[in-house]
Amino acid sequence: MSPGALARAGAFASMVMAVGISTSHAQGLVAQQRLSAALANELVGETVAICAKKGYKVAVAVVDLDGVRQAFLRGDGSPIHSSDNAFYKAYTAASMTLGRNEGSTREVAERMAKNPPSTVPPTQLPNITYAVGGVAIKANGVIIGGIGVSGAPGGQFDEECAREALAKIEARMK
Repeated sequence: MSPGALARAGAFASMVMAVGISTSHAQGLVAQQRLSAALANELVGETVAICAKKGYKVAVAVVDLDGVRQAFLRGDGSPIHSSDNAFYKAYTAASMTLGRNEGSTREVAERMAKNPPSTVPPTQLPNITYAVGGVAIKANGVIIGGIGVSGAPGGQFDEECAREALAKIEARMK
């Protein structure tokens, strides 16, 4: 190899290394907050207990921002469909509220009801429901997951139980 070719090869190798180093820093890692397993389990337990005191037999699910179930509890006597519906509400609260920083499936449904009808045919998204009873879980004002409650005699009561339970653990989500 000629000295000029060797120099060009060395310069190219240095450039490749520099690009490789800079892109590895650019790619980096993403840190995502979520509830600990212990706190997620406490949250579903508190929610079922709060609803039970009011005479509601519910199922409760907590998901992270990836829609992964972190905790689930089906209270005694909870209707059979409540288990799936609680997950759908939690999943929707975590995924559909994120873009607009909404706080619940109720807010999403109200926003959608105000929008004019679309000429685009609706596409059913998997695991999405606009039923009331899903609440975004926020830490320091940032959505980190969702809780869904199902089985009370109305979604507003499901949501009420979720919000009461979230208030009990709020101080530990910092």
